[in-house]
Amino acid sequence: MQWVYLALAILLEIFGTTLMKMSDGLTKMLPTAGMFLAYALCFGSLALALKKIPVSVAYAVWSGVGIVIISVIGILVFKETINTLKVVSIVLIVAGVVGLNLSGTAH
Repeated sequence: MQWVYLALAILLEIFGTTLMKMSDGLTKMLPTAGMFLAYALCFGSLALALKKIPVSVAYAVWSGVGIVIISVIGILVFKETINTLKVVSIVLIVAGVVGLNLSGTAH
């Protein structure tokens, strides 16, 4: 169940970050309110995941997956630029998350 909480925390973090971008510097009320709600639920779900998953593993997965997906959303939805350095950096983040996950006591 702890991995379900972690997956939910990741989805809520991605949603909250996307709403943050859409809030236009917190000037649009609906995306801003949604962002705060998403982040509150995200951290609640992450806290539940941390009851069983080591913090180093959970935080690496949470932030790493979030970074990768938000980067893709930024490129596809918000038309941000992509270059070789960005791609290599994302690959290194994924490698780090995998490495931390494999080193965790859960395996």
